[in-house]
Amino acid sequence: MNWFTFALMTVVSWGLYGIFLHSGQVAMNDKANGLFKAFLFVGLAYFLTAVLAPLAMLATRKTDWSFPAAGMGWSLLAGIVGAAGAFCVLLAFGAKGTPGVVMSIVFAGAPIVNAVVAMGLNPPAGGLAAVKWQFYLGIVLAATGGCLVTFFKPPPAKPHSAPAPRAAAAAADYKVAQLQ
Repeated sequence: MNWFTFALMTVVSWGLYGIFLHSGQVAMNDKANGLFKAFLFVGLAYFLTAVLAPLAMLATRKTDWSFPAAGMGWSLLAGIVGAAGAFCVLLAFGAKGTPGVVMSIVFAGAPIVNAVVAMGLNPPAGGLAAVKWQFYLGIVLAATGGCLVTFFKPPPAKPHSAPAPRAAAAAADYKVAQLQ
């Protein structure tokens, strides 16, 4: 598979991340600590996915097991900021943010941060003036898209109501009739 296929797989994975994480938090049935319990299982998943899988890949590829300090440092920092971001997503949910809004802000803002930091670490030849106007338009459109999705999100579904007493009684009568 090529890089674009993997990028699209990441889009799908991270697009589902917030929804599944919020569902896990709610399913913990613990308003005070559900988000921390959910994040504990995120950590377990990270261990399974980010420790055991690469160890298996390295072992099957017969690696030399050398790890340069700079590579370890940058990779550890990447893991810290990634985990901190995941934790902050949960904190946003705990503060009444919804997956549709929180993740829209995250996924609109993250590419902007990425572009600015990447240009800071690797400045473009010719300076900022050499950057094409379409790049700056993309930054504006990303921010605008995040705002539009956040401000004009669809209204939430109405909560399911309890069955009407007559319907509940009819259902109970039906169950009794089935047992006889």
